[in-house]
Amino acid sequence: MAAPAAGAETGGTLHVTVLSPERTVYEGTADSVVAPAYNGSLGILRGHAPLMALLGEGSLRITTGGKELRYNVAGGFLQVADNEVTVLSERADAA
Repeated sequence: MAAPAAGAETGGTLHVTVLSPERTVYEGTADSVVAPAYNGSLGILRGHAPLMALLGEGSLRITTGGKELRYNVAGGFLQVADNEVTVLSERADAA
């Protein structure tokens, strides 16, 4: 059996950071993330393979503790590695 990825022992959630040029829009844990990638929606759950993606324009949805948080994003990048999701967007604000 393969060894768990670094950071895999941190529980059953993702750590998510959403950054705009002006500020940190969100930082915390999440059960799932759905992002508007350049060529369609991208769903991310715990254990997702490492990934880099271009962001399109639309609604970034973060589900945590049974509630859904929504942010309008436009352009930028998304990275997934070791149960950490980082969203760097040209524009990101609460929906």
